[in-house]
Amino acid sequence: MGGMTATPAGPSNDKRVLLAAPRGYCAGVDRAVIAVEKALEQYGSPIYVRHEIVHNKYVVQTLERKGAIFVDETAEVPEGSIVMFSAHGVAPTVHAEAAERKLATIDATCPLVTKVHKEAVRFANEDYDILLIGHEGHEEVIGTSGEAPEHITLVDGPDDVANVTVRDDSKVVWLSQTTLSVDETMETVDKLKEKFPQLVSPPSDDICYATQNRQIAVKQMGADADLVIVVGSKNSSNSVRLVEVALGAGARDAHLVDFADEIDEAWLEGVSTVGVTSGASVPDVLVEGVLEWLSQRGYADVELVKAAEESITFSLPKELRRDLRAEAAALSAGDRPAT
Repeated sequence: MGGMTATPAGPSNDKRVLLAAPRGYCAGVDRAVIAVEKALEQYGSPIYVRHEIVHNKYVVQTLERKGAIFVDETAEVPEGSIVMFSAHGVAPTVHAEAAERKLATIDATCPLVTKVHKEAVRFANEDYDILLIGHEGHEEVIGTSGEAPEHITLVDGPDDVANVTVRDDSKVVWLSQTTLSVDETMETVDKLKEKFPQLVSPPSDDICYATQNRQIAVKQMGADADLVIVVGSKNSSNSVRLVEVALGAGARDAHLVDFADEIDEAWLEGVSTVGVTSGASVPDVLVEGVLEWLSQRGYADVELVKAAEESITFSLPKELRRDLRAEAAALSAGDRPAT
């Protein structure tokens, strides 16, 4: 960030930026975006993608320019084409629709979402009632629910607990969407446990490591920030949660923006400390744009607030790995001298 860290002389010295770390791309998003780019290189355009590959306006627009076509339904993909499933995951019925239309599929579902799908299948096979904590209509919730629709009841936050009924109080388990607020989810779980004392928890936390780490970083800086700017799109669940977490942690004001030019200068009135972070589907170039915008208005002193180290990576979808390996082997064989 070179020129953005020097503190200018004069009256603006009290202006500073607290920059959250970690922020931006998580391993699942990184994998999904690279998968679209590699698929375009490998197979050529168009590559059809069912729903937004990740919930970020800039990422979607960038991939569209490279030849990706985003569709809402599998039926919109021409027969025999290649379709990629987004990081949020899809229901088994979507895989069946793709097979019917003779589509070649690349499944870019985040492995952490796949884990929740497998838990849903396992608990449904054991005849549990599954209480899925999540937001109605979110692609991830639709995909997970589709694994065992007759066993899954959606619980949309703590206030929804009163409406929940189960067949057998002794066979009930909770799972959750991976991008929720940790605090609100645990509040929902506590209420569910009051109602169903024998409620079983998943073997490991469903809320993804990246969502949790970004929330922890925002909590650490929220109390010190007059204003928190979260870079992310309005349909990104984890980005929206970061605004809520910032306000809950004591920030006086917090806003979600896709780009620096969406920041309202009026938000800076009386503000000395600005917290900046970004959702798990946001490339860092957008954060750099916000830091530059703030620097031009006297907020050039940038201090890192580090909550965790992240080193997790996920391999590309298996369909893509297979074809890339085959191509590499063919190229390698072509390079060998004839005997």
